[in-house]
Amino acid sequence: MAPSAESPGQAVFDAVILAGGEARRLGGADKPGLSVGGRPLVEHVVTAVADARTTIVVGPERPIPAVVFVREDPPRSGPVPALAAGLNGVTAPWVVLLAGDLPFITASHVTSLLNAATTRPPGTGPAHPMPAVPDDVAGAAPEEGPVGGVVMVDDGGREQWLAGVWPAARLKGALAAYSGRSLKGLLGPLTAVRLSLPGRPWFDCDTMDDLEEARMHVLNEWTALACKELGIDPADVDRDLILDLTKEVAHGVARPAAPLTAYLLGLAQGAGTAPDDAVAKLITLAKNWGQATTETLTDS
Repeated sequence: MAPSAESPGQAVFDAVILAGGEARRLGGADKPGLSVGGRPLVEHVVTAVADARTTIVVGPERPIPAVVFVREDPPRSGPVPALAAGLNGVTAPWVVLLAGDLPFITASHVTSLLNAATTRPPGTGPAHPMPAVPDDVAGAAPEEGPVGGVVMVDDGGREQWLAGVWPAARLKGALAAYSGRSLKGLLGPLTAVRLSLPGRPWFDCDTMDDLEEARMHVLNEWTALACKELGIDPADVDRDLILDLTKEVAHGVARPAAPLTAYLLGLAQGAGTAPDDAVAKLITLAKNWGQATTETLTDS
């Protein structure tokens, strides 16, 4: 695999994405493969680490270019064995560790994590002492930066252990000496910075409610951008009412009729010919479509 271009001045890093869990709270669904904003969740995460020298996804192989896929042994045996499998392919001095179900993570968030890991404010030191690196650990030689591990925290201040940056050699050394199953137990002693970032990059999709929230967030963003492009005040758009209309039309008439109906409604409103209760009338028409069709087809 050809390595990606490295950004000038940015720490050299590999990425390890854990995307092979059981997703019990999603009924065993292929969580990283679920779609948000028209793309599988794991592809959002892969895009966020596009500057990685090597991107390693621990999980089932998928049609994603320029990615190395590996599996823990045995599969689905937990995050620590999965991390160990991913670290086997890490050669850069830094490793970005992410979950495979982060729909809001972006390249700018990853850059912020790397900057926090490699830039210590004057007069400060690591929050925890860094464990020594065994001499025989591969990759121990590269300079690991002035700070150390950085873990992202959510809006409640809780560490998100599958969203962080770690000195690769020290992480490999700690893992070699670790017999537990908890990422917190492994990564906690390596942590120098707990970082809060805007935009909820820590948000993961553990449940169907989480997935629906992520999809609605994308819809909100799209609505705002579309309104800006069209010169419309978002406050004038009753999004939920329009969604109710298109849902009724899609179910009661035909799926392609839903966007067509929304377009016709927009034309009528723009022309000033739509009645105040236009949406309600269209919903009623869609619900009674079977009867309306019969009457239309038999009308001579």
